[in-house]
Amino acid sequence: MKLSTSGLGQQQGHEGEKKCLNSELWHACAGPLVSLPTVGSRVVYFPQGHSEQVAATTNKEVDGHIPNYPSLPPQLICQLHNVTMHADVETDEVYAQMTLQPLTPQEQKDTFLPVELGIPSKQPTNYFCKTLTASDTSTHGGLEVPRRAAEIVFPPLDFSQQPPAQELIARDLHDVEWKFRHIFRV
Repeated sequence: MKLSTSGLGQQQGHEGEKKCLNSELWHACAGPLVSLPTVGSRVVYFPQGHSEQVAATTNKEVDGHIPNYPSLPPQLICQLHNVTMHADVETDEVYAQMTLQPLTPQEQKDTFLPVELGIPSKQPTNYFCKTLTASDTSTHGGLEVPRRAAEIVFPPLDFSQQPPAQELIARDLHDVEWKFRHIFRV
C-alpha cells in the first residue's frame, strides 16, 4: 500500500503501465476543494454511479446500455489499498485511480482505527497558475508573473547580479521540461 509521490507525468512506461504524477502537481491541478482518502481508510463505493461515470466519460449515449448488477448492493464499504494520480494525455484532466477491497459484514462491524491520523495535505501551499501563451515560450518573449507570485513561489533572486536573473526549470503534467529565465524588471 503506497501513495505515489514520484515526479513523473502519465507516460507509457516500458511495460505499458501508466506512471503516477507528483502529488503536489496533481493537487495543484485538481484544485483546493479536492482531497483524497488516505491508504488504509474505509470508503463507500457506489457501483451504479461508477458505471454511469464510465459511460459518460467514454462518450456513450445517455440512453445507451449502462451495465446493471441487480445482485450487487447499491453501496459497498471498502478498504482503500492504493491511490495513484494521473492526468489524461489528451485533455490534461487529472484523476485518481484507487484499489478497493470490499469488507465482509464482520469486518464492517469491527472497530476501525485509521492507520494514520492527521496526514498533512499534499496541496502545495505556495503556487500560482498561468496558461502559457506563444510569447511565453518563445525566445523573444518573456513570461510575465505577478511580483507577489514570483516572490512567494520562485527561489530568491541574487540582486548582486546585474540584472538579477536565474533559470527556472518546470515539468508539466506529461513530464515535459520547460526552461524559463527569471529576470527582475522594475
